[in-house]
Amino acid sequence: MESHLNIQKGGDKLPEMINRQFKRKKRKSLSVADYVQAILNGNIIVLSQAITLVESNNSEHQKVAQQIVNACLPHSGNSIRIGVTGTPGVGKSTFVEAMGEYVTNLGKRLAVLAIDPTSQISHGSILGDKTRMETLANNKNAFIRPSAAGDSLGGVARKTRETIILCEAAGYDVIFVETVGVGQSEVAVHSMVDFFLLLLLPGAGDELQGIKRGVVEMADIIAINKADGDNLEKAKYSRSAYRNGLHMFPAKDSGWIAKSMTCSAIENTGIIEIWQSILQYQQFTNKNEYFQNHRNNQAQYWLNETIQNQLKRRFENHPMIKAQLTTIKKEVQEGKITPFAGAALLMDLFLK
Repeated sequence: MESHLNIQKGGDKLPEMINRQFKRKKRKSLSVADYVQAILNGNIIVLSQAITLVESNNSEHQKVAQQIVNACLPHSGNSIRIGVTGTPGVGKSTFVEAMGEYVTNLGKRLAVLAIDPTSQISHGSILGDKTRMETLANNKNAFIRPSAAGDSLGGVARKTRETIILCEAAGYDVIFVETVGVGQSEVAVHSMVDFFLLLLLPGAGDELQGIKRGVVEMADIIAINKADGDNLEKAKYSRSAYRNGLHMFPAKDSGWIAKSMTCSAIENTGIIEIWQSILQYQQFTNKNEYFQNHRNNQAQYWLNETIQNQLKRRFENHPMIKAQLTTIKKEVQEGKITPFAGAALLMDLFLK
């Protein structure tokens, strides 16, 4: 049977493809009370929208976001917050997925706040954690929120702490904060989590593998990941090397003695043991009252950090500072005035 294609010439009138009777429904604007109630009911769509407001730099969004966070605050705090970090390629996302599947099978609800690096050139971010954690992303008891790091300290998203509060209010009792890599970000993450987990690769030839001593000191567990196949013996050796090395560090304020362990996120080995150690830590620090005291100190730390950030933002946006900053910077560069004198001039303008 012969078929024919009707080809319209360029000048012919194209058929009407638009339904002029169709009217797009206007999205209902939610009040703060609507946001809060939906979050408390575990509505992940509204939770995601609230987190977007928290991350926004729009002043109006920020006002609404702060009201939502403040209303959710009394319903937060009932979780264990776990920071996960390690060298690039160590398998953080694979580990988080394996651990996430395990804890959700225990009946826990898990939120993963994954911080993606932001390019300093294009200012773009991949936000690919849902792709890397495909199984966990389809888990009804898990919520994955990738966030662009922006220009915040070491790649930690500026509003991660507020996001934790919202997730806890939504009923998530385990929170993972996965960081970009190793660097200054660990200081910020350590100041917003209860437990700090450092993942390393097998092979202790280069003992610290580019890890700063301060990061190792912060770790509550050092887990040698990819302890499988040909790497198994190297992983065991690395575990022993770190176990011996940890004794040289000062005692932790928590009283907890850091552990060195091995695991394989691919083969799902060592995951149960690490989770049990996290629970032991929670029980230990609750008993000696460090757990809540640490959270109280973290709140004070973030108060100070927020004050400094807001002062810096107001300083940079001040009309007189904007008018004079370029000129004073040029004079400093040309050696006409010292950096200290330039700073004093700008502060005088700001305080007028």
